[in-house]
Parts: sequence; C-alpha cells; structure tokens
Amino acid sequence: MPEKLTEETLTGEPLYQWIVEEYDRHIRGTLWHVLTISVGIILVIYALATDNFLFAIIIILSAIILFLQSAVEPSKVPFAITDLGVVLGNRFYNYNEFRAFYMIYNQETQTLFFDTKAALRPDLRIPMSDQDPMEIRDTLQAVLDEDLEKEEPLADRAARHWKIH
Repeated sequence: MPEKLTEETLTGEPLYQWIVEEYDRHIRGTLWHVLTISVGIILVIYALATDNFLFAIIIILSAIILFLQSAVEPSKVPFAITDLGVVLGNRFYNYNEFRAFYMIYNQETQTLFFDTKAALRPDLRIPMSDQDPMEIRDTLQAVLDEDLEKEEPLADRAARHWKIH
C-alpha cells in the first residue's frame, strides 16, 4: 500500500523528476460532440422505451461527468523516481510494491507503467512527456524487472481512441 508522504517519510535521492497531468486532455472536435450526444440520446430513449430507468440515469450521469471533466483543467502532479521507490503526488511507492515495470513508447503514447502486486489496485500509469525512455529504463532495470510482454491496457487504448479519459 502506498505511503502518504510526511516530513518523516524516507523517499531516497531523486534520480528523475517531472510534472505529470492527472489525466490526458483531448481536443474534441464538432464531430465527436455530435456523435457522443447522438449516441447518448439514443441510449436514453432505448432505456426509457424498455423501462430501464437505472440505465437511463447511468447514461445521463456519465454525460454530466464527461461535460464537467472537459470544463476542468487536469491538475499537475509531481512525479519522481528515487533510489528507494516512486513518488507520485503525495504518495510514496516502495519498489517492493511493484511486480515489474513496462513502457509503451510509440507515436500515440509515451507512458511508463508500474505493475502493482496488489490484485485490486490498477497499474500505476505515468506519462513520460519529454523524458528519455532509455535512461529511465536503464535506471529501473537495476531495481525492478521489466515486463516486455505486457501491452497497453485496453481501457487506456479505448479512452485515448474515443477521447473519453
């Protein structure tokens, strides 16, 4: 379980530091808005026609959340790789909390993932922005295994392609 940072928390010497955004911000065009609103209206009409009021409420709440999220700038969070673990915002993750790390580095995304040992906790996802992936890989290989078989999670790919996240 990640440790909440306090003045007494021993995090080690920072090896790499950068600022990450809380979530990816997408530029959504008119076509995206028209399609999303149309699908939402069709789903609500279907839900009401089949007397599935819970589904209609879920669709409406999802639309409200998407609208509110698009109006708010993602907060900036400090990230650091240290010699003892990883600091993300006000949390410190010791290296022994991770099974491995992996990187997805292509034209669409440059992301560093930490595979957690906890079954119910998702992988830690860190955008690499303008960092050198080879230097980070070399540093992390000294303390963690690299999982070369892992691919980008389906939820991340879907969110990026549908511009939802």
